[in-house]
Amino acid sequence: MRILALADKESRNYWDFYTPGKLDGIDLIISCGDLDAQFLNFLATFSHAPIIYICGNHDDYVSKPPEGCICIENDIYVCQGVRILGLGGSMRYKPGENQYTQAEMNMRIAAVMPKILKHGGFDILVAHSPAYHIGDGSDLPHMGFKGFVKLLDRFKPEYFLHGHVHTSYGREYKRLKTYRNTLIINPYESYIFDYETEYKENFEKIKEREKRKEK
Repeated sequence: MRILALADKESRNYWDFYTPGKLDGIDLIISCGDLDAQFLNFLATFSHAPIIYICGNHDDYVSKPPEGCICIENDIYVCQGVRILGLGGSMRYKPGENQYTQAEMNMRIAAVMPKILKHGGFDILVAHSPAYHIGDGSDLPHMGFKGFVKLLDRFKPEYFLHGHVHTSYGREYKRLKTYRNTLIINPYESYIFDYETEYKENFEKIKEREKRKEK
């Protein structure tokens, strides 16, 4: 299954410079939040693939949700047998929608746990924010959630997709990184990967690179 993942910044390649056929071969589109609803509407018009999304901390999908797309907040979406868990939003740092304290996110995770157990776990975690101390920021707005770490530890999904910490912020914010048995992808703007092969081709190489940097 070929997946187009998106986050935080509307990719001009798939909007301003879109040409017919550019989305051919894509089986699923995943938005990790903070994207203009009109951008997702546009993709839905030209793609035959399902488009699933969670909320960021800057988008406003409550009053104007993207048309032709599927919200997977607090839910598990299954595509070609792949179980995808959605938990959007960021740390609460000011009044606003889609912001949560650590305790509030833990409550969301507890509420969705029956669905997780019913499906026997999940294969991809889709979030807007990173996990706590795994590629997150040191400031409160970009701090990750501790509950995500527990989910990764317990269910060991192959992939964790998140945005929020832009790869343009600095070299420490990597496109790909690992945590235990999980390959973490930050699809800032866009990233295409094959579900069946990306993990096999990149996980061990990235893990080894991270070990060298720690020495």
